[in-house]
Amino acid sequence: MKKLLNNINSFFNQLLKQLDKKIIVPVTKFVMSFYEKYSGSGKQFENWLSKANTLLFISLFLAFFTFIIVDQKIITFTESSAEVLKDQKVTAIFNEEAYVVEGLPEIVDVTLIGNRADLYFAKQSPASDIIVDLSGLKPGTHRVTIKYSQALPSIDYKVNPSVATVIIYPKLSETKTVAVDVLNKDKLDSKFIITNVGIDNDKVVIKGAEHQLAKVASVKALVDINNLVRQEIGNTVIRDVPLRAYDQSGNVVNIEIVPEKIDVNLDIASPSKDVPIRIVPVGNVSFGKAISSITSNVTSVTIYGEEAALSAINSIPIEVNVEGLRENQEYRLELIKPVGIKHMTVTNVTVGVSLGDSVDVELEGIILESRNLDENIYRVQGVTREDVEVAVILKGVEDVINQITTSDITAYVDLKGFGPGTHDVDVFVEGTDLKVQYIPKTLKVRIIITRR
Repeated sequence: MKKLLNNINSFFNQLLKQLDKKIIVPVTKFVMSFYEKYSGSGKQFENWLSKANTLLFISLFLAFFTFIIVDQKIITFTESSAEVLKDQKVTAIFNEEAYVVEGLPEIVDVTLIGNRADLYFAKQSPASDIIVDLSGLKPGTHRVTIKYSQALPSIDYKVNPSVATVIIYPKLSETKTVAVDVLNKDKLDSKFIITNVGIDNDKVVIKGAEHQLAKVASVKALVDINNLVRQEIGNTVIRDVPLRAYDQSGNVVNIEIVPEKIDVNLDIASPSKDVPIRIVPVGNVSFGKAISSITSNVTSVTIYGEEAALSAINSIPIEVNVEGLRENQEYRLELIKPVGIKHMTVTNVTVGVSLGDSVDVELEGIILESRNLDENIYRVQGVTREDVEVAVILKGVEDVINQITTSDITAYVDLKGFGPGTHDVDVFVEGTDLKVQYIPKTLKVRIIITRR
């Protein structure tokens, strides 16, 4: 009530200010300018102004002028008008612990109809509630009226929508296990990984109608890396992580979850490993030449990532295209991050390739190995001695070849897909020094595969 009186007082203050601005100030200015214009004959002006007839006519003029202004204002404020209050929140009254209500709109539009003065007061007064009383209704389908509680009886109103069909369901509860999803993982420092995500209690209660509970496939805590106050190695607690319920398609199911938020513990570590950079020449240099040396400004790199990825990596290979190379050359190459590696301390290397004259050297007595055969089921043997030992031709610079022994060379046959029987298979050769070409002198051998 006090606020309404204050609004009325404010209205009349505004009206007086308008009268002062539109009537009193302009008339005063007119009289003063008239007086200044005839200030030379001030005595005559005072005599004229002091006459009873003069004051009477001035008073009548001001009264008539004021009447016209006020009358226009009254007409303006008495004209019927309308105001629309958009997006007004709807409040439903019912037992929220026992029931779930569907079909009731969350917001409505309210149209107020009345004279402008009443609309002015209505807009200035506190917003009235839009209430739907469902407290006496039982589970089932009901058609209810949405009402607007307006303090001013002179105002008419229309609510859109004014009627809603609601369905009231009994509220049921169910226990669910909480899973944790980490969002924005790419915002974590590239040297860090999350080794463990834990919560103190992984059980929550979901509440809702039976058909709503049936939709829930999972309840997840959404951990956002952006909410980390600081990123550091060790245990970090993220407070008040919101919980969300999802269906099988990943859509959010709007149900009640108790509790709504939980605390999540993150264990952050920074596993790393130092591995050598292995330079792999690709292609053949020009005829009569061979690679005498390969140098790099960086020989090793520290890699960061998951423990499983680190254990599987023993070197970082980088390929150098030497096809048709005729003279010494320097290359600027980029290291490619292996799968599972998040960060490398070196990303670019400078590689120098030097050439020399090529010679051929033959090494004999290289024992053949077999690969991709299940030795628990099968055994393999050569038909003759030539099918067990092979000779290998080495092509390269003489100084490099002289340092290679038979233990640096591996000759093998790939038996993937082969079964019991006699087979002619290809011979493959590889060596530890990549500056040298390894060519098997015997291209095929005959082997026998038998079951154990």
